[in-house]
Amino acid sequence: MEDSNLFPRFVLQLPPWIEQYMEDPHRTYETTEARMALAIRLSRLNVDEGTGGPFAAAVFDLSAKKLVAPGVNLVLHHNCSILHAEIVAIMLAQKVLGRHDLGADESRSFELVATTEPCAMCLGAVPWSGVTRLVCGARDEDARSIGFEEGSKTKNWVESLEERNITVVRDIQRQEARAVLRHYMETGGIIYNSRSQDLFRKRFSG
Repeated sequence: MEDSNLFPRFVLQLPPWIEQYMEDPHRTYETTEARMALAIRLSRLNVDEGTGGPFAAAVFDLSAKKLVAPGVNLVLHHNCSILHAEIVAIMLAQKVLGRHDLGADESRSFELVATTEPCAMCLGAVPWSGVTRLVCGARDEDARSIGFEEGSKTKNWVESLEERNITVVRDIQRQEARAVLRHYMETGGIIYNSRSQDLFRKRFSG
């Protein structure tokens, strides 16, 4: 039987500018603020380089205080609605470590840093990823304020994660993270996968 390629292959690849920016792969990030600063810088570069939305994330090894894998929003770059920054960072971290569960090695713990609180999809991915700590910059309402649809999330999502032994830290450099969201909107960034986009434009056009 002849081989047939009915469906295209999908290759996840970060934009080339990320490797150029990551000058020292052995650098340590000693504080939560330093780790968030890296993520926010990546989110702004993703906007300025035209490779995706105003969101970035990164998985860090908390024991070594080192970056395992960065992630930026690649929805538009790859024409794939699920490629949010958190998903990209988790996927790459699991590839780097060679396992689907980052929490499988109890001698190490991993942190997911996200420039904005996770949407409904990314929130669902957090417990399955194996991270033990989630750090957020901008809030859900900051993303919604420029028109992004974050999906349906329970009001007690923080408590739900903490019940699963995942520590949640919010509002780390929130103003800086929110500034990237505004920058994206002000420079004409596309507010993608939002069914309420037309309503949003009508509401704020006048």
